[in-house]
Amino acid sequence: MNLRPRRQDEPEINLTPLIDVVFLMLIFFMVSTTFMRQADLELTLPEASQDPREQAADSIELAINADGQYFVNGEPLVNTQLETVRRALEQARAEMPDAPLVIRADARSTHQSVVTAMDAAGQANISRLSIATVPPTDD
Repeated sequence: MNLRPRRQDEPEINLTPLIDVVFLMLIFFMVSTTFMRQADLELTLPEASQDPREQAADSIELAINADGQYFVNGEPLVNTQLETVRRALEQARAEMPDAPLVIRADARSTHQSVVTAMDAAGQANISRLSIATVPPTDD
């Protein structure tokens, strides 16, 4: 009979497999993550509020109907050319130099019509521009 007490080996926790698994998970998430690409320009983006703002009384209004025709302060333009819209905006700005531009486009007007209006405003050196909208109706 062997009456000597046995020497108990303390359990040893091997952390190597755990570290390997965590390292592989880290590599997986780094590779599979899509990073948001920031623009090369540093921009301060505008904030939008839910509260409707009152339109300034002395603003220049550029309306675009569903057919793509332009109206500056209620007066129709002779054609839809960029140069015509720019000249009309410059004339309206000469009368009201500090007035902001409000673009009122019909929901059925083409995207190109709105882009042309915004391009003409940029060429006419109008920097304060807003687009008029209406709140959605619950049907």
